[in-house]
This record gives sequence, structure tokens and C-alpha cells, in this order.
Amino acid sequence: MICTDKQPNTLESIALASAESVQAAKVVRSPKKQPFDLLRPLRQWLDGIEISDRQMAERLAKAIPAQCPFERDIKLFGHKVGHIPPLCKLNPFYDQLVGLRFRALCYLVDQCGVDIQSYI
Repeated sequence: MICTDKQPNTLESIALASAESVQAAKVVRSPKKQPFDLLRPLRQWLDGIEISDRQMAERLAKAIPAQCPFERDIKLFGHKVGHIPPLCKLNPFYDQLVGLRFRALCYLVDQCGVDIQSYI
């Protein structure tokens, strides 16, 4: 046991001090406030769409592109002079639409037994 001028340093006192510091840390922390998201209800609605019809699944798979259609290379006389980057990530619903297309393709494969090579 190590002794100091003020109090003895025992395992019990160390455990008590660490337990008190953990309790103090729990009290000090406050949950982070999330910013207000105006588009959240629409995102939740898109995520909640159930695919229950083959025709609907085929329409969704055809309507939602597999790759960003805006990305282009600008060529002049066979030489690349510029590049337009993919702008789909700027769409606030991009992730929900990709997920919806994925669910439609999964429905076509799992429930209908359709070969989805034509949709890719």
C-alpha cells in the first residue's frame, strides 16, 4: 500500500473515485440536437413504399436509372476537353430512390423469378 500525506491510496478508494468520475461524466453529457429536416417525411415515405406488384416493380426499375445519367466527358475532335461530374449525389432523395430501385429488382427476382439483366 502506498501512503501519501493526505490519505492512503487503496484499491477501494481508487475504485470509488473512478465510479464517481463516471457518474459525473454521465451527468455532464447532453444529447446532441439534430437539425430540423424538412424533407424527412418524404424520405420516410419513399423508404416505406412496399413493392407488391410485378408491373409496379418493372416500372420503377425502368424509371430509376442504374447510373447517374448526367456524367459526361466533353470531347472535341476526339480529345477530352472537359468532364461533367455525376450530379446525382446532389439530389436529396438519391439514396431513397436507389433503395427503391433495389427493392423493385429484388422483388422481380425473388417473387417473380424474372431475369433482371435487361434492367442493368
